Amino acid sequence: MKLEINVKNDNREVQNSIISQIRDLINYKNLEPGDKIPSERMLSDKFGVSRSNVRDAIQKLEFYGILSSIPQSGTFVANIGVTALNGMIDDILRLKEPDFKSLVETRILLELKTARLASLRRTEADLIQMEDALNAYSEKVINGEKAVQEDLLFHLAIAKASGNSTLNTLMLMITPGIITNFEEYHVCSEDLAFNGIQEHRDIFEAIKSKNPGLAKEKVKVHFKALYQYCYSIE
Repeated sequence: MKLEINVKNDNREVQNSIISQIRDLINYKNLEPGDKIPSERMLSDKFGVSRSNVRDAIQKLEFYGILSSIPQSGTFVANIGVTALNGMIDDILRLKEPDFKSLVETRILLELKTARLASLRRTEADLIQMEDALNAYSEKVINGEKAVQEDLLFHLAIAKASGNSTLNTLMLMITPGIITNFEEYHVCSEDLAFNGIQEHRDIFEAIKSKNPGLAKEKVKVHFKALYQYCYSIE
């Protein structure tokens, strides 16, 4: 685990160094929105790093809307001003890996909203997907198996049913971190897992009956124990 953390930190430092140098390059050359930046190969040679490191840094800047890549054409500065660009890159460089508590808080906030919207917008196909995930979760828990992934598939099905692509994307983004942290902190005790069967069923029935207020309340009940556990960690 320690080695893995050190590797992640090293990779982040390299990536941040490349991002800083790309920012400096944009400023030094007075590149404007729509201007093309040098190729991955050229940046790799200039910065003395591998092309894969450059590619990862560019993809991160693309994710935040600072750069835009066009197949067969290259990578370009996005349509934002220099002041905003520099401010956003400074913020990106200050970002840290999300910790357990921040993941839990974010997840709860998102799911209160997705459950409410899902109860208003869900389709019959959404209900089938939710129930399939719910049944898979229940089967694993009853058999004494870990069901973290099946649990998250149920909640991702709710996010999809919300009809909000941004909320759905945010849920997908934090899911890997949730799985890793849940395993590290041994969150899903046997009691919590068994309680989760009925709590999931209650959320599902509220969404099925198109009752947004009840769906929100059932999500609060479902996450109460997790929230308390999160803040009991020293």
